[in-house]
Amino acid sequence: MPLTVVLSNTAGVPIYEQIAQQVRDAILSGQVEADEMMPSIRALARDLRVSVITTTRAYADLTSEGFLANVPGKGYFVLPRDSELVREQVLREVEEHLDRAVERAHLAQLSSQELHAMLDTVIDTAKENP
Repeated sequence: MPLTVVLSNTAGVPIYEQIAQQVRDAILSGQVEADEMMPSIRALARDLRVSVITTTRAYADLTSEGFLANVPGKGYFVLPRDSELVREQVLREVEEHLDRAVERAHLAQLSSQELHAMLDTVIDTAKENP
């Protein structure tokens, strides 16, 4: 399945971060596989109608994080992911989101029970709509 990136001007997140996150998610989910060639920086910029500088920044971030490798004269390729490293990366992201949720819950003065009930509802909804 080809890589699909959907950008939002109202997301409050820089475009290069949206690109990097969606590519990262595609790699972690297996939608894009190890050793697969990524679209060139220019082709991706053209397809997304963004600046080459924007796609360059996204690819540079992904390269520094170990998701992509730049092979001079050939392009960018997805690096193989160690399943334990992938799990650690995802766990770290889940913890960050949960930390933010707990901070917001404190602002709303939610009890632990209310927060747990909300989490259970989210989990149940996700099971119903995979």
